Amino acid sequence: MSSRRFSLAQANVAHMVAPLEDPVMDGFRTQLPRINALADASPGFVWRLQSDAGDATSIRAFDDPLLLFNMSVWESLESLHAYVYKSEHVAPLRARKQWFRLPAGPHLVLWWVAAGQLPSVGEALGKLEQLRTHGPTAAAFTFRNPFPAPGTKPTRPPEVDAEFCVAAP
Repeated sequence: MSSRRFSLAQANVAHMVAPLEDPVMDGFRTQLPRINALADASPGFVWRLQSDAGDATSIRAFDDPLLLFNMSVWESLESLHAYVYKSEHVAPLRARKQWFRLPAGPHLVLWWVAAGQLPSVGEALGKLEQLRTHGPTAAAFTFRNPFPAPGTKPTRPPEVDAEFCVAAP
């Protein structure tokens, strides 16, 4: 049994420039199986939202079919950070402007969940709204402004390259 009391949940939203089946989205769509497999095999990975197809592209959290919603759970902020910014995931992240519109506000939210708990889409949308309304707090935060797990001491957060941070208007 794990001695971890909390896991890190993350959710992100991306507004596609075209429907997923459109040729302009080929570069993104064709990388999904590899990038998802990379997440699944990454140290600290716990869970990711997916349909029977193996990804979250068909899961609709919004009425707009061009809005993609993704969610996962990790053992720590450091393990998620390593996957997002230090693995092969960084290549599609750097190329995201080819496939996604610039977000109008926060598009990624992080929060702590009890170890073994899997967040719901509704919970994630609530956390994203908390972040939009109140800015980073212990309840909903970002890589740039992280909070430690409840009952733990703050540690130095991993560095986040400014290129990847989008300031909210």
